[in-house]
Amino acid sequence: MVEFDLMNQQINQFQQLIASYVGKLFRDHFGKGPESAMVSIGSNSITIYFRNFLTPSERVLLEQNQETIIHQLRQALFQAMIPELASYIESVTGIKPHEFYYDWSLPNKSGMLLAFCPEPVPGGQEVSQEFEGKAELEQEIVSISQMAQKTPEEIISYEVNPRTILIIRNGILVRIEKELIRLGHSELLKGIKRDLENSYLHNNDNFENMLGKRVVDCFVDWNLDSDKSVIVLVLNAK
Repeated sequence: MVEFDLMNQQINQFQQLIASYVGKLFRDHFGKGPESAMVSIGSNSITIYFRNFLTPSERVLLEQNQETIIHQLRQALFQAMIPELASYIESVTGIKPHEFYYDWSLPNKSGMLLAFCPEPVPGGQEVSQEFEGKAELEQEIVSISQMAQKTPEEIISYEVNPRTILIIRNGILVRIEKELIRLGHSELLKGIKRDLENSYLHNNDNFENMLGKRVVDCFVDWNLDSDKSVIVLVLNAK
């Protein structure tokens, strides 16, 4: 029991330190930090959900319907932030993440950073491979993938915590997309895929019926070189 309490204290400390550092990173790179950054540490993953984040300049661009410029600026700044965040996570936990994903919702002023680690984070919570509506959710994701690209060769889903579900898809690119990547059009392709898939993922009433919880936010990102995609659902409690 004492050992369990110590592990909980350690993971809580990790979460607080990482959340604080993320706030600093945002202020350094954007000039403004999010109102909150909630960190969840699973066995091999770290999710960082940030809320109420929109800079004054982004607000002006949004009012002028210049979302593309905001996405391009954020893409560049997040890419610059990732190496710093990876090094800090390693200094805190002893484990350096080897894979990062990120996405944001401008209407909700929220976003998600997701890191995968090559080995378990000390004290990280065991994720739940079984949760309410898992089979139905995976089938819905397959249907969305078919509409947007093709059936994934593999789909994995698990509950990081009662408010966060992570879905991993492997093998989703069609041949023409692979050719676009080879020709150096990865960012253009990612932007098109984000717009297309978000139109299916956001405001999807089926998720709530399957999971028994309301979906507050939904994020999606791709590692095109690895032909892999992740979807993160942020839920309300029952």
